[in-house]
Amino acid sequence: MKAVIFPGQGAQVKGMGRELFDAYPEQADQASDLLGYSIRELCLDDPRRELNRTEFTQPALFVVGALAHRQWREQHPEVPAFYAGHSLGEYCALHAAGAFDFATGLRLVRRRGELMARAEGGGMIAVTGLDRDQVTALVREGEFCTLSVANDNSPQQCVVSGDAESIDELGAFLQDRGVRWVRLRVSGGFHSALMRPAQQEFRRFLDAFDLGTPDVPVIANATARPYSAGTTAGVLTDQIVQPVRWTETVRHLLDAGVTDFVELGGTVLTKLVEQTRAASRAPVLRPQDLGSAAFRERHGLRFAYVAGGMYRGIASPELVIRLGRAGMLGFLGTGGSEPAEIERGIKEIQAALAEDQPYGVNFIANHDDPAAEEGVVDVLLRHGVRLVEASAFIQMTPALVRYRVTGLRRGPGGEPVCEHRVLAKVSRPEVAAAFLAPPPAAVLDRLRKDGVITAEQAELARRVPMSHDVTVEADSGGHTDGGIPTVLLPSLLELRRRAQAEHGYAEPVCMGLAGGIGTPAAVAAAFVLGADYVLTGSVNQCTAEAATSDVVKDMLQDIDVQDTDYAPAGDMFELGSRVQVLRKGVFFPSRGNKLHALYSHHDGIDDLPAKTRAQLERTYFRKPLDDVWADVVAHLRASGRAELVERAEKQPKQKMALIFRRYFGYSARIALEGSREDKVNYQVHTGPALGSFNQWVKGTPHESWRNRHVDEIGLLLLDGAAQHLAAFSRVAKGQTT
Repeated sequence: MKAVIFPGQGAQVKGMGRELFDAYPEQADQASDLLGYSIRELCLDDPRRELNRTEFTQPALFVVGALAHRQWREQHPEVPAFYAGHSLGEYCALHAAGAFDFATGLRLVRRRGELMARAEGGGMIAVTGLDRDQVTALVREGEFCTLSVANDNSPQQCVVSGDAESIDELGAFLQDRGVRWVRLRVSGGFHSALMRPAQQEFRRFLDAFDLGTPDVPVIANATARPYSAGTTAGVLTDQIVQPVRWTETVRHLLDAGVTDFVELGGTVLTKLVEQTRAASRAPVLRPQDLGSAAFRERHGLRFAYVAGGMYRGIASPELVIRLGRAGMLGFLGTGGSEPAEIERGIKEIQAALAEDQPYGVNFIANHDDPAAEEGVVDVLLRHGVRLVEASAFIQMTPALVRYRVTGLRRGPGGEPVCEHRVLAKVSRPEVAAAFLAPPPAAVLDRLRKDGVITAEQAELARRVPMSHDVTVEADSGGHTDGGIPTVLLPSLLELRRRAQAEHGYAEPVCMGLAGGIGTPAAVAAAFVLGADYVLTGSVNQCTAEAATSDVVKDMLQDIDVQDTDYAPAGDMFELGSRVQVLRKGVFFPSRGNKLHALYSHHDGIDDLPAKTRAQLERTYFRKPLDDVWADVVAHLRASGRAELVERAEKQPKQKMALIFRRYFGYSARIALEGSREDKVNYQVHTGPALGSFNQWVKGTPHESWRNRHVDEIGLLLLDGAAQHLAAFSRVAKGQTT
């Protein structure tokens, strides 16, 4: 059995209806004549930016919905069993079901849009992750007596409407309770008592029309039941102030035997229908139930969800704080940052979070400068940081071992107690094995001899792994070995089993999955594979809290899964290590790869062809290479590494590498700063997971990065994953209907 449904306000997008206007020019002209402006120009070009204004949005959506239905009926002659529409979409449903003709429907929605656009002093908030009863209880708890649930969209999403001041207060109230919400960009408190004046005037307007009864059942928003004879005008009048009971509407259709929902004019409702369908048939599984309880308890988490530390502080203090308050784990990005900058970030986080709220700090390997690693550890120990994310390590360095072991003490029963935790990120079995083993004996002996650790700590260190938490990093943004998660994770889970059996660790080792985590299905797949937790990266770079430029976020917001590429890693240029970066709209990947090819095939800068050197100076570095070398020399001497300058002067190939590395530093810096004059050279670390996330949230408030917040993204992904896993459980039991 089939039901045809139509979305309401919020489904509008510039460019909608192009093929429909071409297919039905007569109806498009009729609409334009009636409205007094070109409907085609409004929908396709929106030259005066009117499409998002209520008085223009509603007629536009009605026209597109009506024409989409006309086209659909020509291709599908069978009459559906039901029609339904969300708010404004209900007018499309009534027209499709024969309650009134095209011109009448357009006159109705034009007047409705005009009246609703006049509404002032109101606002709306979308609340996700809770059902109507839970949201209503929160509104009552906060004593927001002027607010009410306006849209019951699904068991996972409601919209609250009312006066603007109370809406603002509700937002702060929900924030304190870790509830996800988004302030909607609307002019009034729609579907609330604030719309009474508009309702009364619209009722008088409807008196001039003789509205019929639908020929096919239409489920009304206000009642979640079919229209009956002679009630059309009255129900439409009530709809302006009554809540949109969409969850009940979908359940009514499901109970009536509808198995196929066809959405015309958008895609938003299809997702809401699936949420309601899944909730009606799936066992209850909560986001906080996913993953390992041991991992959550170890770090004081509500959810087995981690956001990795992004390079150069893109994973900002604000990002880490927001996650910590939501019961998730975030790592401060420190790669490429000076110790003083890291120290400021730690202080900001510690000042904002309570003692029991989780956070961590990224600790990236420095293959060129071991002393820099020691400097970071000094900062971590000085400020009592108890958890680090170890990135890009290929061996257990003295600095990393010092951090881990300094936090060891003996418990009441003689067991090791770990005050300092290391969450390792690995993409190769041999590196995973090193983190799953106790610290290397030779490093422990050296630290003990130097008086850095005690004899007791050295003894206890032989009874614990370098890391109790190991993240398996598949193909991802930034540094990547391009691993396949379905190959890597099972293999390393077996490696973990053998390590635990060999060493007999008292505390379990948890293993998480990172790379490609951008949709609920991907999160669900990670847990099905056996991950104890998930770690996200790319999806967090395109959020309000990420400390990169708005220019970069605007670019990232629109990418798809095919819009990334691989380039050499600037910090491991000579080794040929790769990073995954943004390709769409920039030249960095091709230019970075060309620099590495030149490095591989030439012995030094002076060996380059004159034409090639001129091109590098003109388009890559924008200055003579001699000047670039002067910058490199100044930087190395200022950072206490003058010996590298002397060595490079004697080794032309190393000098070339240092010069070429300068391009990688420059390209990352201008992207962070948002320099608009050289966007083609932006280096932006990101993976295809962001493209998949962008497609998943298309047509929702989270389509814009300005409405994306790291904790909300985490809960969205976990909520969806819980639904996927519940549905999977149902299918596994043979409950396929």
